[in-house]
Amino acid sequence: MTGTDLDGGPAAGPTVDMNVVLGGHDILFVTLDTLRYDVAAELAEQGRTPHLARVLPGGRWERRHTPASFTYAAHQAFFAGFLPTPTEPGRHERLFAAAFPGSETSTGRTWVFEEPDVVTALGRAGYHTLCLGGVGFFNRASALGSVLPDLFAEDHWRREFGVTHPDPLRAQLDQLRASIAALPAARPLFTFLNVSALHQPNRHYLPGLAEDGRASHAAALAYVDTRMPELFALVTGRGRPCFAIVCADHGTAYGEDGHTGHRLGHEVVWTVPYAHFTLRPGEW
Repeated sequence: MTGTDLDGGPAAGPTVDMNVVLGGHDILFVTLDTLRYDVAAELAEQGRTPHLARVLPGGRWERRHTPASFTYAAHQAFFAGFLPTPTEPGRHERLFAAAFPGSETSTGRTWVFEEPDVVTALGRAGYHTLCLGGVGFFNRASALGSVLPDLFAEDHWRREFGVTHPDPLRAQLDQLRASIAALPAARPLFTFLNVSALHQPNRHYLPGLAEDGRASHAAALAYVDTRMPELFALVTGRGRPCFAIVCADHGTAYGEDGHTGHRLGHEVVWTVPYAHFTLRPGEW
């Protein structure tokens, strides 16, 4: 059943042994760039994101805190193993972690690697590493925009993947299909997908709207949900299970307490939706 862990139970974070995942599973990491937790939870509750709800454990997003308030910093932390942290007090074990002295959140189920980031580590473990960029930090037009793509064996960014395009996931999934077709079936694949649709500007998801807002942010997420079956079919079409992590890198403000945007310390920026689960061949 989709949305379960490797033992067949609910996909709660600590139950997954990433040392078991490695090799036998493809891996998918999706960042829904700028997605607010409150909007994601609301749409799941209202039934407006049925495809995502199908894979979310219990049909709900987990509420977590991101390690950073904007894309570049958040992804640097993610790739080092610092995924969004559960909001409940306690010492929360991590799925994977770059080794460093004094780490208190790595356990026997954590995949600990010597490399500085999980992309490099997966490459050395035999995975083909693929980046499908979305927002500008994955656009090689600048030196800064090349830092994150440089980690991957294969990376792609085109204007139609970006924040101004009305259907960026279609273009990204077309590239994913082509990249998969060129990869030997026996080679495990790590796919990283940064989804730009939630990021401003998103008013084009509600025709006639003059400014971005919470409603257009929600409409953008509803659009993203329509593309999830195609994504999940592609990553499971290689005949092996796929372990998936789906989360936001940060949220964004639409006027709360006078704030607009992100890279600032507000609850709607720091609180993000998170889920991980296993997708199995033939389910999509």
